[in-house]
Amino acid sequence: MKTTGKISYAVVNLVASGNLNATLDLYNLAVTIPNIEYEPEQFPGAILKLKEPKVSMLLFKNGKVICSGASSEKEIALGITKASKLIHEVQPNVKVQRDVEYNVVNLVATANLNQTLDLFKTAMSLDNVEYEPEQFPGAILRIDEPKITLLLFKNGKVICAGAKREEFLRKGLERASQLIKKIK
Repeated sequence: MKTTGKISYAVVNLVASGNLNATLDLYNLAVTIPNIEYEPEQFPGAILKLKEPKVSMLLFKNGKVICSGASSEKEIALGITKASKLIHEVQPNVKVQRDVEYNVVNLVATANLNQTLDLFKTAMSLDNVEYEPEQFPGAILRIDEPKITLLLFKNGKVICAGAKREEFLRKGLERASQLIKKIK
């Protein structure tokens, strides 16, 4: 758990995109590597699940990769390197990625505002909140700067999504906390 102000949070999932800079033979990879699923009628990419680090990699024919499930950027780099090594064994034209280049496209975290929230009052007081308790028990707070979406629950727990960097996550949580304090 990390903290920003009085709010504690934990990053639970990072999603990143990268490129192996080679054309991948997904069918051959799926036949050769046991932990690759490939059903082109269902989805155009192959799914590689790694045990260490525990991440899933979406592999596409054009060499693009999407890594999800990482809890740190170190795990993203390690996952892409490991995937490239496995692929290199089957397709030697795919270079093993040592200096991995990737972009974090989404960061998901859990947080705690350490206070009980009146979600109805929050939804009535703020323009950027959706709350329909008969459909979902949380309120959806959208913040424009930084661009982030927060699911707020009555017990003060929060799920944050959409940040591309941890500093944006912290700023978004602080902004949410300020908005909620004004309502009380």
